[in-house]
Amino acid sequence: MKINGNAIRPGNVIEHRGSLWRAVRIQHTQPGKGGAYLQVELKNLIDNTKLNERFRSSESVEKVRLEQKDYQFLYEDDDMLCLMDNETYEQINVGKDLAGDAAVYLQDGMTVTVESHEDKPLAVILPEHVTLEVVETEPTVKGQTAAASYKPAIMDNGVRIMVPPFVQTGEKVVVDTTTGEYVKRAD
Repeated sequence: MKINGNAIRPGNVIEHRGSLWRAVRIQHTQPGKGGAYLQVELKNLIDNTKLNERFRSSESVEKVRLEQKDYQFLYEDDDMLCLMDNETYEQINVGKDLAGDAAVYLQDGMTVTVESHEDKPLAVILPEHVTLEVVETEPTVKGQTAAASYKPAIMDNGVRIMVPPFVQTGEKVVVDTTTGEYVKRAD
């Protein structure tokens, strides 16, 4: 589907220079001389390279729709992830790198979304939040308030995050899989 160059939004996937690119960041610019343009930071879905490109409203680009399908995460084997289709129970193996930095938050049985183009997997998307247990953190110092600085904590998957002072060892907390930051205590 063709769209104007100034209609690109963060998250859109476009075909540009013979490859697939995801728009990461956009900035509208209107210089004193000449026409306005859209400065777009693009990330290549095949080799993860980045590119900054300018698009004018007179240009058109090909917006690509990716197929999205839910799979259940079964296990990790070296640098491959084994996933199962929830409808057909077929298993597929995809590279761990398709999950990016969020791969450390994978949990057995977790439902993930696989984005693909022409039956080639391009990305594994985890749920926005996961619940993890704090296995090690410093004790709370009397007089410290919630507004005080965060303290380091090690989760049950080995990841180190910063948590508020009131969080203790053994508690479950919700963590954002994209930023790796503490969100709230788990219910």
